Amino acid sequence: MKIDVTRDVFRLAQVFTISRGSRTEAKVLTVRVSDGAHQGWGECVPYARYDETLGSVEAEIVGLPEEFTRQSLMDLLPAGAARNAVDCALWDLECKRAGKRAWELAGLPMPGPEITAYTLSLDTPEAMRAQAAANADRPVLKIKLGTPDDMPRLEAVRTGAPGAKIIIDANEGWSAEVYADLAPHLVRLGVELVEQPLPAGEDDALIGMDRPVPVCADESCHDRASLPALKGKYDVVNIKLDKTGGLTEALALRSQALAEGYKVMVGCMVGSSLAMAPATLLAQGAMVTDLDGPLLLAEDRDTPLIFDDAGVHPPSAALWG
Repeated sequence: MKIDVTRDVFRLAQVFTISRGSRTEAKVLTVRVSDGAHQGWGECVPYARYDETLGSVEAEIVGLPEEFTRQSLMDLLPAGAARNAVDCALWDLECKRAGKRAWELAGLPMPGPEITAYTLSLDTPEAMRAQAAANADRPVLKIKLGTPDDMPRLEAVRTGAPGAKIIIDANEGWSAEVYADLAPHLVRLGVELVEQPLPAGEDDALIGMDRPVPVCADESCHDRASLPALKGKYDVVNIKLDKTGGLTEALALRSQALAEGYKVMVGCMVGSSLAMAPATLLAQGAMVTDLDGPLLLAEDRDTPLIFDDAGVHPPSAALWG
């Protein structure tokens, strides 16, 4: 089996800011696996929060042996961006070999479109109000927060988009005290979910705290091994392919999380339609779908995902799976 890795850059439509910094482009790795007759591909977004760089992830991928399977890959690479791109490429390769779609190989029903959240970048209250007003027709807005003085931003977004559902992503930016101060206001402002309010290493503080709206684990949940530590802290888990290390583990995590009583959010890093495509299978029936990465880009893959009033649609076979 031959593996090729390329570095691709996609310009963002505007500066994207979260509590950890800003960016103007999405830098991704594209992986192609070939058996000589067929080729599959996948994409990953190395994430500095997890000590990943383009170089380190590329080195993991090119260091793989010449022969392995999607099942043995689980033992060859840890959960993370490198395994994700290879795993998704292998799914695509298997589909082309079998002449079937990915959901058929996974034993899943044919997927349909899912309404996706649209992310508003962290900014001043005035700028976030303008962002919200410009996107007030979207059904779900996800707002990036994560500073000690976020209440004016939250109020501004609600003013700008009075009818939209709102979810918050604090990206580990709050302390327990800040979250406790904001929590009573969340219901009043119509917030439906709070994603990772506290740093992953400090989230024991959530045990016993009032959770007026569901709290979702993002940085605290990577794969099935994460689940035992989430008890008593979270109501929802955010499944991202770049954290689970691919669709194979993501499907297993979704099944186990649901069995343990968690609801599921399906999220993404900022990447192209190729990165989102496998996640559309996971998103079927999720509490929250957050696969808006391509909507934040100024450019995309040649055969992109379709986004319309029905939501994000599953990929065509020309894109993936």
